[in-house]
Amino acid sequence: MCSRPPPSLAPGGKMKKFNIRKVLDGLTAVSSPSPSPQLGSKENELIPETLQSEHFQLCKTVRHGFPYQPSSMAFDPVQKILAIGTQSGALRLFGRPGVECYCQHESGAAVIQLQFLINEGALVSALADDSIHLWNLRQKRPAVLHSLKFNKERITFCHLPFQSKWLYIGSERGNIHIVNVESFTLSGYTIMWNKAIELSSKAHPGPVVHISDNPMDEGKLIIGFESGIVVLWDLKSKRADYRYTYDEAIHSVAWHHEGKQFICSHSDGTLTIWNIKSPAKPIQTITPHGKQPKDGKKPEPCKPILKVEYKTTRAGDPFMIFSGGLSYDTVGRRPCLTVMHGKSTAVLEMDYPIVDFLTLCETPYPNDFQEPYAVVVLLEKDLVVIDLAQNGYPIFENPYPMMIHESPVTSCEYLADCPVDLVPALYSVGSRQKRQGYSKKEWPISGGNWGLGTQSYPEIIITGHADGSVKFWDASAIMLQVLYKLKTAKVFEKARCKEEKPSTEIVDEDPFAIQLMSWCPESRMLCVAGVSAHVIIYRFSKQEITTEVVQLLEVRLQYELNDLESPEGGGDQTPAPPTPSTSPSPQTSGPQTHPSTSSNSSDGMRDNIPCLKVRSSPLKQSPGYQVELVVQLVWVSGEPPQQISSLAINSCYGLVVFGNSNGLAVVDYLQKTVLLNLGTMELYGSNDPYQRQLRSPRKSRQPSGGLCDINEGSATSEDRCKSPTSVLLSVCPPRGSIPLDNRDNSFSRSRSSSVTSIDKESREAITSFYFCETYTRKADGGLTPSLWVGTSLGTVLAISLNMPPAGEQRLLQPVIVSPCGTLNRLKGSVLRMAFLDSTGSLLPSAFEPWYEPNAPANGEERDKVRKRRPVSVSPSTSQELNENQYAVVCSEKQAKVIALPSQTCVFKHNITETSFVLRADVVQMNTGICVACFCANGHIMTLSLPGLRPLLDVNYLPLTDMRIARTFCFSNLGQALYLTSPTEIQRITYSQEVCENLQEMLGELFTPVETPEAPNRGFFKGLFGGGAQSLDREELFGETGAGKAPRSLAQHIPGPGGIEGMKGAASGIVGDLARARIALDERGQKLGEVEERTAAMMASADSFSKHAHEMMLKCKDKKWYQF
Repeated sequence: MCSRPPPSLAPGGKMKKFNIRKVLDGLTAVSSPSPSPQLGSKENELIPETLQSEHFQLCKTVRHGFPYQPSSMAFDPVQKILAIGTQSGALRLFGRPGVECYCQHESGAAVIQLQFLINEGALVSALADDSIHLWNLRQKRPAVLHSLKFNKERITFCHLPFQSKWLYIGSERGNIHIVNVESFTLSGYTIMWNKAIELSSKAHPGPVVHISDNPMDEGKLIIGFESGIVVLWDLKSKRADYRYTYDEAIHSVAWHHEGKQFICSHSDGTLTIWNIKSPAKPIQTITPHGKQPKDGKKPEPCKPILKVEYKTTRAGDPFMIFSGGLSYDTVGRRPCLTVMHGKSTAVLEMDYPIVDFLTLCETPYPNDFQEPYAVVVLLEKDLVVIDLAQNGYPIFENPYPMMIHESPVTSCEYLADCPVDLVPALYSVGSRQKRQGYSKKEWPISGGNWGLGTQSYPEIIITGHADGSVKFWDASAIMLQVLYKLKTAKVFEKARCKEEKPSTEIVDEDPFAIQLMSWCPESRMLCVAGVSAHVIIYRFSKQEITTEVVQLLEVRLQYELNDLESPEGGGDQTPAPPTPSTSPSPQTSGPQTHPSTSSNSSDGMRDNIPCLKVRSSPLKQSPGYQVELVVQLVWVSGEPPQQISSLAINSCYGLVVFGNSNGLAVVDYLQKTVLLNLGTMELYGSNDPYQRQLRSPRKSRQPSGGLCDINEGSATSEDRCKSPTSVLLSVCPPRGSIPLDNRDNSFSRSRSSSVTSIDKESREAITSFYFCETYTRKADGGLTPSLWVGTSLGTVLAISLNMPPAGEQRLLQPVIVSPCGTLNRLKGSVLRMAFLDSTGSLLPSAFEPWYEPNAPANGEERDKVRKRRPVSVSPSTSQELNENQYAVVCSEKQAKVIALPSQTCVFKHNITETSFVLRADVVQMNTGICVACFCANGHIMTLSLPGLRPLLDVNYLPLTDMRIARTFCFSNLGQALYLTSPTEIQRITYSQEVCENLQEMLGELFTPVETPEAPNRGFFKGLFGGGAQSLDREELFGETGAGKAPRSLAQHIPGPGGIEGMKGAASGIVGDLARARIALDERGQKLGEVEERTAAMMASADSFSKHAHEMMLKCKDKKWYQF
């Protein structure tokens, strides 16, 4: 009951009749060589081609996952946007779930600090190369407006007061410079270290580690020096009011909101609390995690407290939150965040080291009660948000797709435009896997707005991981959300300790790592191949079942013809090469119900034993993917099984096929039998084109489990587990053409030096499969089910499949499998095969629609479903007229289109001479189909079908990392992705249409929000002083008051977005008012509201002149972004 999907015809676009004889006309001038047509039969003369080069354009769309190697963090409390900077100069911005953005500093230097211009839609970043940058976040793709590069000073700390345009920058020399954020110029006002400390210390105080202004008096600045000196600096009188000295190095400083006290954290695990008017000694010294000795001595020193925050509440005790400070005897203790609230102290353990943390508060004003409600903790490999308002401090459930790297990604598949019922089906089984115990509140990082994308088709990404897990992700409309997680390791016995590890394992670590995945989305059948030469077949069910015994097949795949003696322990009998008439069957001893007992043979050699032990106890299987069958390759006469290099499943035929460097095996998963088990040479039969030297496996041992087993190069255990594609590669790139780091050296080493001359150690691996109904022989009168096989030496072979009738007979009669010999040969390893009908439309493989496998026992429902035999939609009436098909085959070096049944090559295109293709896919675009290729030299190309005309060739990214080669995949409708770092997925598009619509699909980071009211200070405080003191910073720091800074100190660089930002900088109060009105209009407010607000301000008894001046300063702050 198989269904043939309708051929993928172009939904729109003009059909261009494509004449073979004119194939060379109008070829785009591209660096890659041109296709050479080879004339075949008459049917080829008119083949429609709709795709043109203008349909293609390459651009990055979105990056998902946890920012790799984070280094800093900032939060805008009004816009509710979080920014994270990384050690490679990347900037990731997060708003509400689904709103995220990635930017990159050109220099690639580490981001050491981030500061939002709160509620202004702008961000300042400070980098390790001593440059600062102003980012405009009011556009969907943020851009740098200005940069300033310091030449003589190293930046160590930055501080931008709320609603100020003057940024304080502390340096390694201990000096403080002041930058106007609006013009990005240096003020002449500088605080020199020697003036700040004067005679209080004989030595240099060290770098500036902290700067902040007194919450109640903007004219007073606190400066923390690393050595332990803190200075309270009076900006107006340009001198120090007080100096506070402590004999331990300072890591951070925090104010009480009333501005009368501050707290310092130190390198010996102590916190000191100081009264600003008592510089002699701290009013309190505490060592939160130190053991208190009874004789009144100082407590034992602890680890440094790297950061402290002090937050007040109106109704209760203040919160003191800090990272670090544990005692030195807590060996093996995980990194901790400590929350002290009143008399309670909570120590919250983290999974990874803490990079930074921020306390989220209700108010952006530093001189008001802070009312903290959450803490955002940035860890080296995770982002945790803690709810401070609930007892026990539960964490919020993180809605971002940040745990892609929970276990390292070892393989990846991407399916755009998949069946619409898949995402809901996976979501419904995945929602039951959710953890409990999260905070009940909404995720607090909730800024921005979603894009208005018109892209409506569902997309799914599947990631396979080192721990054997497989994750399904909903990737529709440039978002990413985990749907369901499958743990494949559950079917095996786990060793409790290292001593218990079976000696048969072929990898040192991660024995369950996923190498390959084959998925039939319509039937929902899933097949995975793991690093321990095991294959697991899964069915999808919505009902829970308990499997008493996991079904197991063991397969003995061996390469050598001179080593066919049968092992004593039973198991496979190696057959003679089957002929079409026989039912070929190196049957295993039926589906085994327990792991094989044939172990080490008499001479102590491991033989006929699999690498892993399948569990013998019953297996409870939750709704979702449930094990149907496990297939394991076994050791052969002391030789470990070769890892699996290719895999395919077909639900219509009920078959799974897999191959490695020894040969291939075809398994019938309905009858649980092995149908075919052939060495690569036996596939050729008598006309093997290669002169091979036979060798016995006993002569040389293979490095156990190396993934680079084509020329058996050595690889580290990390490589073995994490570079599955290297087994597929067999053509040598030019020496030195690819810069590769030494971790991935197996990549370049694992390629044989030549295609045609096979040195005696190399083997021909099976590299690709395709199930289809086609012509397997030239004389075929009709279409028959078949399996096409591609090898690492560029050979394409066919195997014909004689299927029993559907229904009960399918389970009783054997499937007859017979090799048909070689069909064609290409340069380089075969990567991908596909089939077109006579009109040039794609012919997808036949499939069986999904049905519930665990339907009730009476079987009515099951019968009903199974009887609903879908109509086999024929691609056109061409089958009756016996018209031809086309096979598309793509190798590492070239692509060919072969007419069937005549088997003549009608088009050939040499993709690359100097490099090799890593990934090739035949993909459906909106207006036709094409071949998409990713080369090791970084080029992404597309070729038309069937004419193989080059349509796109972009030098996108050089292959610097094995990870990219292993995870790069193309999907339909111009989508592609790869892992750009161990924690992040980068999605790109090669479709012009998607590039054009991308701006609409991206979310908005900046949304118009009214800044909250400033805290009311009361009538008398405003009249007679007291309360917060303001400062005319313009008068103090501006050119008139402070003069110009020396030019040699820093160099101003206008950013790409800076010119437009500067256009609006007209002078005078009229310009300021006009700009204020434009800004308010931008925020969607009516001018009437402004006048009402102004009237309210005038009515308040606060000093009006001061307010007017502040308003003017605020307006001035706003002029750089209006464009």
